[in-house]
Amino acid sequence: MALPAKDFVIEPAFNAKFRQGKAQDIITEVLKTKLTNVTYHPDNTSTWTREIADDIKGKLKEMGLERYKFVVQVVIGEQRGEGVKMGCRCFWDPNTDNYATAEFSNESIFCVAAAYGVYLY
Repeated sequence: MALPAKDFVIEPAFNAKFRQGKAQDIITEVLKTKLTNVTYHPDNTSTWTREIADDIKGKLKEMGLERYKFVVQVVIGEQRGEGVKMGCRCFWDPNTDNYATAEFSNESIFCVAAAYGVYLY
């Protein structure tokens, strides 16, 4: 008796891909919730970045995208009127992988968060 061949899905279905717009909405919501009316203090930034990254990652997982690995990076700094530039390089499949970013700032702090969704083959 021969066993039926199993189909192996190489790429996610179109509606099951990491969507930049949805991810950006999640990031923006988390940043506003966590940082509105917050004043910069260097002793709190490591805790804030960890909490924000964990919240973003948790909400991305709730999207139910199977076989996706999420990487979240959060940077918080003091608002001093100085410019900040961030860059990133990634090697990935443009058909399945994507990223989203969002920024938050008030008179005391700035925050930049990036979330990367990488499909695991």
